[in-house]
Amino acid sequence: VQLQASGGGLVQAGDSLRLSCAVSGRTFSSYHMGWFRQAPGKEREFVAAVSAHGSRTYYADSVKGRFTISRDNAKNTVYLQMNSLKPEDTAVYYCAADQNTGVMLRPAPRSYEYWGQGTQVTVSS
Repeated sequence: VQLQASGGGLVQAGDSLRLSCAVSGRTFSSYHMGWFRQAPGKEREFVAAVSAHGSRTYYADSVKGRFTISRDNAKNTVYLQMNSLKPEDTAVYYCAADQNTGVMLRPAPRSYEYWGQGTQVTVSS
């Protein structure tokens, strides 16, 4: 399984960005998908997750109401729509795949077996 994240960039506070993560390899709909982020000097933190067929989502409190995770299983792609961006959203954003779809959506990075390379998001004040 290979994951390729894209869509990051430099924006101003209040702007929007949409990240994409294209997945190749085994059947995309076999995985729960998550987005994580890591700022310099900080641990990787959970942002959002979506279930294998898109029926369930889960968000970190810090992004709830501003970010939306979605997926298109026909395109093998998961998205993260980020609105009302804040400087504290600045980080490298990673997509990840969890093959254990028999369990609830999980926020712990260790629960995800496959990771993309990350895309930088920088929000200026």
